[in-house]
Amino acid sequence: MDITTFVGILVAGGLVISSILMGGSGGWFVNYPSLMIVIGGTMGATFVSYPLSEVMGVFRIVKNVFLHRSESPNKLIAIIIDFAKKARREGILSFESQLKDIEDPFLVKGLQLAIDGMESNSIEEILRTEIRFIEERHRLGSEIFGTMGTFSPAMGMLGTIIGLVQMLMQMDDPSSIGGPMAVALLTTFYGVLMANLIFLPISGKLKTRSKEEILIKQMVLEGILSIQSGDNHRIVEQKLKAFLSPNARESGEEKKK
Repeated sequence: MDITTFVGILVAGGLVISSILMGGSGGWFVNYPSLMIVIGGTMGATFVSYPLSEVMGVFRIVKNVFLHRSESPNKLIAIIIDFAKKARREGILSFESQLKDIEDPFLVKGLQLAIDGMESNSIEEILRTEIRFIEERHRLGSEIFGTMGTFSPAMGMLGTIIGLVQMLMQMDDPSSIGGPMAVALLTTFYGVLMANLIFLPISGKLKTRSKEEILIKQMVLEGILSIQSGDNHRIVEQKLKAFLSPNARESGEEKKK
């Protein structure tokens, strides 16, 4: 679970709600026609921009924003180093019995290709292709939420125009101006709120998650190629640690001790 996501939403949402309640009734900021314009307009424009399957699919990965569990690079490095030692002692074919105990499917796939005797160039081509398409799927998910973050303030402005037109058409009856004016103001409020507290932050978080996952997969690829080329486990370790920040490397060393 990513605690920072929950904390961010709670802090931002809590401050907005608190500021609303400090100035009057929270019910003043609830307007169903405004919500219909912003939510309906944003979703409609998104469906026009992307295929239905892509939009529906991206909502399934939203759980990664809240429930994502990052893989430990140092743990993976330790696993790959153990395989490098075993490869020099017993050969790559000895990996077969251990594959079922590995949780990372990308690492399993790479090791299986090595066990099958595939050439290094072919293994690299297959795994890099998989990395590229994973990156593309992640990019699309982030892009869709970014697009929604662009559309929702625009829908808010559309609602503002609708409310102003309704208000101007009823200027002869001052008692009926309040409803249209509420629509005019609250649609902009909802649009800006959804864009900046929901859609754009989710888009940014998905980009971050994608970078983390791609880095891990590139590290695994480098490890598999090093093992197949027969590198000493210390060389493999140094190659893999090159992917990590100095702080992450120090953290790994401390855990070893």
